Amino acid sequence: MKYIITTAIDYTNDTIHLGHAYQKVLADSYVRFLRQTKGPQNVKFVTGTDEFGQKVEKEAKSKGIETKTFVDEISKRDQEEQDSLQVSYDRFIRTTDLDHQVTAQEFFKKSYENGFIYEGEFQGKYCEGCEEYKTDKNLLEDKCPLHPNKEIIITTEKNYFFKWSYFRDFLKKHFDQNQEFVLPKSKFNEMYALIDEIEDIPVTRRKENLNWGIECPIDSNHVIYVWFDALINYYTFAKNQWNDEDTKIVHFLGKDNAKFHALLWPAMLKSVDLKIPSTIYVNSFLSLNGQKISKSLGNIIRPSELVGKYSSDAIRYYLLKFGPIVDDSDFSESHLIDIYNGELANGIGNTLSRVFSLAKKNNIIFEIPKSIPISLDSDFDNFRPDKALEVIFEKISEINKNINLNEVWKINDKELLTKYIKEYLNQLYFITINLKPFIPNTCEKIIESMENNFVVTNFFPRIEKKD
Repeated sequence: MKYIITTAIDYTNDTIHLGHAYQKVLADSYVRFLRQTKGPQNVKFVTGTDEFGQKVEKEAKSKGIETKTFVDEISKRDQEEQDSLQVSYDRFIRTTDLDHQVTAQEFFKKSYENGFIYEGEFQGKYCEGCEEYKTDKNLLEDKCPLHPNKEIIITTEKNYFFKWSYFRDFLKKHFDQNQEFVLPKSKFNEMYALIDEIEDIPVTRRKENLNWGIECPIDSNHVIYVWFDALINYYTFAKNQWNDEDTKIVHFLGKDNAKFHALLWPAMLKSVDLKIPSTIYVNSFLSLNGQKISKSLGNIIRPSELVGKYSSDAIRYYLLKFGPIVDDSDFSESHLIDIYNGELANGIGNTLSRVFSLAKKNNIIFEIPKSIPISLDSDFDNFRPDKALEVIFEKISEINKNINLNEVWKINDKELLTKYIKEYLNQLYFITINLKPFIPNTCEKIIESMENNFVVTNFFPRIEKKD
């Protein structure tokens, strides 16, 4: 089996914050696990930036910057933010990349030629924040619930439309026959309930109203609607193996992107005779100190800021253990420090220090063991890295209990002492291998220390809280 793993690509109206980064780390842990268990050659991972659309163009104009220059800078920062968290993508795609623009045009043209795009007139309520047309039932007091500070724009345009409504029966059948198409189950149910509400949508904008977009291949007076273009980035990345029977396609994204990924994207793919993704995993929202993360509240926190203070592995561990994998969750630095000290410094850190110090003192030579496996397949198959971490830390707890039960520090019998230490080292080696998808940098250091006579014994120095 081969795998194509993707995250949603981020709008370049601003640099990503910690809430956006959660999804990237979640996908990255899954990718790293697959590379270890299925082989790195069988796993391809893409993330990137979504660079066209009205709100991007408007943000650039408000700053007096040419739009392309503006998105170049934001895309560069987004990539740096992901790099700070060791997100191991194979490609950081940009929708301004030439190959993507060509692929989007080819995709659009084929859907048109297959009879699923037509010209019509549209009047609707447009949310610039979502880059999406809204019905009255999507609005709260004529405001978008996700962007209440933005005015809804009433527009009337002649555009090209995608026959989304044509695919209602197809989508219902696909959901019925693939009960794990959208996960978790609560998100599956939400998306299924929306199928009957699907209506045809405009998939172009006239250039006089929006110039910043990929030119429509059938009418040079139009550009392709940003959502239609952006979704195609996954196919741009993996077109050579997209339809392979032995390839599994998994999308990771936030719940605000669920509708277009779960309902529009499959319809788009069907319209051009391409395979439907295997699974769409929808995570919830991350708040900060009990508040929604937003520019208007002034509580934006960038991943690189936290990494500079605490390390990438500390942030990765916290997000993967306590992030919004199923339900909304909250982040605070105080909680991060408590968890780091309690589970990393005092947990695995203390265990490693005890065993490595004993090994070093007694001149134990470490040899890579043949097998003492810990199976995490079930937890990763269910997209639950938090559950996988629970399994790993139960094993760490068992080692500590065994050390205390045997009172290893009191043993004078050299042969018996060596037997115990080697047993603990073997177990810690496989624990470390299993932890690599979560905290890759520290795991590399642990293995390096094992192979070099335990030169380092303290891998998680405690963090002191400031008053």
